[in-house]
Amino acid sequence: MRFAPAAAALSLFLVTTASVTTAQDPDADPRAAALIMEGRALLSAGDTQAAIDAFEAALAVDPAYTPIFLELAAAARQDGLQGKAIRFYREALIRDPDNFAAISGEGEALVEKGALEKAKRNLARLESLCGANCPETVSLQGVIDAGPPARLAAETPQDGPTSN
Repeated sequence: MRFAPAAAALSLFLVTTASVTTAQDPDADPRAAALIMEGRALLSAGDTQAAIDAFEAALAVDPAYTPIFLELAAAARQDGLQGKAIRFYREALIRDPDNFAAISGEGEALVEKGALEKAKRNLARLESLCGANCPETVSLQGVIDAGPPARLAAETPQDGPTSN
């Protein structure tokens, strides 16, 4: 009984420090960071599949590093796989619900898919979190204003074939 106040104080201290240390975003493993840089270089060179491979290797090295999902999403979007990109953005949001880049990126991918109403919800969320002038909000607003990209006639469903 006489150790109860000390035990309570110690447990309160441990709970407080544990919640603070888990809230911090850890740095990437150096090997994963090197793979991320390699993936970014490949992505900017236009080699999306090699970039995805590098990002997936970085994820295997350091699965706790959330920004890798943003890189995978960017590569998927560049490859025209908006649904896959949205899945990566949502994984990043599960890990960090207030990640501005993930909210904005998901909204941009939704616009590219033609889901303007869902993208506007992301915009409203961004505006409430970081304001109307934050870079992510401005970027998403610009993409929404531009609207979904035009689709080719071959991509749109029609009533039937136009020729045999």
